Amino acid sequence: MTEPTSLTSALHKLLQRAIQAGGGWIGFDRFMALALYAPGLGYYANSGAKFGTMPEGVKGEGSDFVTAPELSPLFGQALAAQVGEALAATGTDEVWEFGAGSGALAQQLLGTLGETVRRYTIVDLSGTLRARQQARLAGFGDTVRWVDALPEAIQGVVVGNEVLDAMPVKLLVRQGGQAGGVWWERGVALEGDALAWADRPTELRPPVEVEGPQDYLSEIHPQAEAFIATLADRFRASLQSGGRGGAAFFLDYGFPESEYYHPQRHMGTVMCHRAHQADTNPLADVGLKDITAHVNFTGVALAGQDAGLNVLGYTSQARFLLNCGLASLMESATLAQRANALKLIAEHEMGELFKVIGFCTGEPWEALGFTHGDRTHVL
Repeated sequence: MTEPTSLTSALHKLLQRAIQAGGGWIGFDRFMALALYAPGLGYYANSGAKFGTMPEGVKGEGSDFVTAPELSPLFGQALAAQVGEALAATGTDEVWEFGAGSGALAQQLLGTLGETVRRYTIVDLSGTLRARQQARLAGFGDTVRWVDALPEAIQGVVVGNEVLDAMPVKLLVRQGGQAGGVWWERGVALEGDALAWADRPTELRPPVEVEGPQDYLSEIHPQAEAFIATLADRFRASLQSGGRGGAAFFLDYGFPESEYYHPQRHMGTVMCHRAHQADTNPLADVGLKDITAHVNFTGVALAGQDAGLNVLGYTSQARFLLNCGLASLMESATLAQRANALKLIAEHEMGELFKVIGFCTGEPWEALGFTHGDRTHVL
C-alpha cells in the first residue's frame, strides 16, 4: 500500500468516526478542519510537499501551489518596508508570522530588516512545515522561535500571507431564490462508506441579502473573524500590562462584502489545489490537497473594529507592493527576477485578486502600503 493511499485511508476513517459521532452529519467547517489539520493526517499536518514553483516530477519539487514569497524574494523585501515602518510606529521589535509555510517570507523579512527585529515568532500548527522552516532559518539563530498557540498577550507586528483563506468556513446554500427561498447549511455525511454532501435547515444567513431568483451557494467565515478578534484581545492584554500593542497585516485573495455575495457568484469560492491544478471537489483525495475559500475582507475589517482595532488600510496587493517600493527593487533585479516579480502585481495574475488589510492598536498613522489606492471605503 502506498503512503498516499495509507494516508487517505486513515483520514477517511477519522472522518467517518467524526460523522457518526455527529449523528450522521458534520458541518463543512468541521470537515475542512479535519481535512487540513487532523494531527499527522490532515493536509497541513502530513509530510507531503506543499510549497514550490513546480509540480511533482519537475525539478523534483512535488509541490501543490506557489505563494508570493516562493515566487519572488522581492515580495518579502517590499513587505519589509511596511513591517519596518510599523515596528517604528508601534515602538516594538517583535514580528509574529502566522502560517509561515516554507519559511521563505521569514527569511526575506529577517534578511531585510536585520537587527531591527529582536525576536521573530512563527505560529504554525504543522510539525513537518516547522522542520522545514527551522532548516531554512537556522542561520538566524535564537532570533527565531516557534509556538503552536498564541500566548495571553502579544506585542509587535503580525504578518499573515495566505492564512485567512485556509481557515475553515461554513457553507450556506439557498434553494428557491430570494423571494421565499430556504437556506440550508451544507455539510458532509456518508453514503455507505463514501463521503457525500448533505444539507440541513439553518438559521444562519450571509451578512447581506443576496438578490436574484437563482439557487445560491456561498460561505460565511466565523473562524477567520474569531481569529481577528482573538488577536485583538492579545494586543489589548499587552497594552493592559504595560506593553505597546502593535499592528497586523494580512495578504490574501478575496473581496469586500458587496463583491463576495454578488448574485453572479452563486457557486461559492471553495477551491482545492494539488500539483498546481485546481478543482472544486473537497470530498475527493482528502488530505492530499489544499482546501481554501476566498476572504470576505469586510467581515475581517468589522471583526477587528468590533474588537477594538483600527483599520490602517485596505488595497490590492499590486498597489500595496508598489507603495512599498517594489518598482525600485525590480530595477536592480535580473530579467528573470523581474518577470516573477511582475506576477505579484499584474492584474491577471496576483495583483488584483490578492488584497492587503492592515490593523493597529491605538491611533492609526498613514501607513506606507496604503498611501496610494486605499480602498477602505469599499469595505
